[in-house]
Amino acid sequence: MAILQIQDLVVGYGRFPVLHGIDVAVEEGEVCVLLGLNGAGKTTTVTSVAGLLRPTSGRIVFDGKPLGRSSPSARVKAGISLCPEGRRVFPRLTVAQNLRLGAWSRRRSHRAVRAQLRLVLDHFPRLEEREDQLAGTLSGGEQQMLAVGRALMSRPRLLMIDEASLGLSPTLARTVWEATSRIAREGTTVLMVEQNAGALPFADRALIMEKGTISRVAVGDEVQQVNLREAYLGV
Repeated sequence: MAILQIQDLVVGYGRFPVLHGIDVAVEEGEVCVLLGLNGAGKTTTVTSVAGLLRPTSGRIVFDGKPLGRSSPSARVKAGISLCPEGRRVFPRLTVAQNLRLGAWSRRRSHRAVRAQLRLVLDHFPRLEEREDQLAGTLSGGEQQMLAVGRALMSRPRLLMIDEASLGLSPTLARTVWEATSRIAREGTTVLMVEQNAGALPFADRALIMEKGTISRVAVGDEVQQVNLREAYLGV
């Protein structure tokens, strides 16, 4: 069953259209990669799902319910969380404080927040070693782990991660992708935005995006057979 359905979505910035009526379905419990070159419309797609952009037309349906004009905070409470491009941690706050801010929508459920914090630290043991360290002093890879962990603190059913591998070494990128696989196995659906095809081995579904449209959908074994030259260059 699709936990997220995007139907004929048109989104633009002023007079400039970015998404041209795209249709997307993400099944519950899977890792889905939205792959494409810079400017293809990938970030616009996930920020629209998060409620940060208002579509011109089309529908976004989450868990069978149209999101309509619901606010970003309402979508977090419904179970949607976005880890934005560029990490955007709070550099003058500690790792622990950054993580607690991720649980703001659930702050009154102290026991649930503690349990979710334990889960996040199990996924990213390095963060536990640096709980009292200022986020701004972490390495790029550690900041990316913190950004993903913070997004997980709201206990989402759908976790969207925008460009997790950006600026990371291949080894650190693989560490983050492996963590997303574990997160999905534990019941959280993951939608990753990537330019890096190294994410494909960790995906159950790949959506190839080009100039505001979905040019190809690959599922299961087909994901590993995606011809990137054809997908990116159209040859």
